[in-house]
Amino acid sequence: MNATIAERLAWVAVDWGSSNLRAWAMADDGQVLAHAGSERGMLSLAPAEYEAELLRVIGNWLPATGRVPVRVCGMAGARQGWREAAYLPVPTRLDGLARGAVTPPVSDPRLEISLLPGLCQHPDDSGRTFDVMRGEETQLAGLAAREPGFSGAVCLPGTHAKWARLEGGELCRFETFLTGELYQLLASHSVLAHSLGDDDPTHPASREAFVDAVRDAVAAPQAFSARLFGIRAQDLLDARLPAGEARRARLAARLSGLVIGLELSEVCRELPRDSVVTLIGAESLCARYALALDALEMASQRLDAGAAVLAGLGLAHAALSG
Repeated sequence: MNATIAERLAWVAVDWGSSNLRAWAMADDGQVLAHAGSERGMLSLAPAEYEAELLRVIGNWLPATGRVPVRVCGMAGARQGWREAAYLPVPTRLDGLARGAVTPPVSDPRLEISLLPGLCQHPDDSGRTFDVMRGEETQLAGLAAREPGFSGAVCLPGTHAKWARLEGGELCRFETFLTGELYQLLASHSVLAHSLGDDDPTHPASREAFVDAVRDAVAAPQAFSARLFGIRAQDLLDARLPAGEARRARLAARLSGLVIGLELSEVCRELPRDSVVTLIGAESLCARYALALDALEMASQRLDAGAAVLAGLGLAHAALSG
C-alpha cells in the first residue's frame, strides 16, 4: 500500500473501455495523486473478473480500512460488461448522468463502485436517428462542468466519431460516424492496401493531399466510391507522385482526407459557417480534424480527452456523494 496516497485518497476515477482501463487516484481538492492503467478492457474480461482486475490496478492506493468511492464510465457498464447501466435517453442534462448509475456486487469491503450509464437516441421528427454512446457522454459532461451553460457543436473523433449538439448543458442530439473503422477496413482489407503506407500529417506533401481530399469529398460526396478507387489508379499511373514510402504516405493521407471529408459533408450541412467546433479526443486525431475544418474555413478549439473525462467523473462523483 502506498501510505501517502492512501492517506489523501478521496475517490477513484475510472475510464474502462473495450480494450483498456485508465484509473486516477483523486484527492478531495481535485488533485490527481496517481494514475495507472491496464490493457484488459471489456473485450477480455468476464463479469466475475472485473473486481480482481480493478484491485490489481488500484489496490496499492486503497487504505487498510474504510470504503472508497470508485466512479466508472465506459464499457464496464455495458450489457457485456461488469453490470449493465442502462442507456439514458436524450435529450438529457449532462449533470444528471449519476441518476442512471448502478452498483455491481463486490467482495472487497473497501470498494464502493458506481457504473455510469451511456446515452441512447431514438428517431423523431427533428431528424434524430437510432444511436448510442457509452463513455463519450462523460467527456461531454466534463465539457459542461468546465464551461457551465456551454452551447455548440462538439466532435469526439475516434474509431466511431461522435458529433453532439449541446444547448445550455443539455445534450440535444448526437450522431455517430464509422469513419475511423472505415479507414482501417479500406486501408487493411481492400485493394487500396497495396498502395498505402503510414501518412504523416505534418509533412507538407501529406498535408496537401489530405486537405485536397477533404475538399473533394465535401464538394461531391456522391463520388466517394469513385474517389476511393482513384487512389489505386493514381498509384499505378501518376508519374508526378514521389517514389517509395513518400508515395504511400501521400496516398494514405488522401484516403484519410476522403473519409473525414465524407463525414464533414454531412455534418457541415447543418452547421452555421461561424460555428466553433469543440474537439475532444487524442491530440493527433483532433489535429487532423482541426486541419480538415480549417480547409473548409471553419474554426475549432480542443479539450484534452483525459481532462474532459476526469471533469465528467468529478461531476458524477459530486452528485453521488451529495
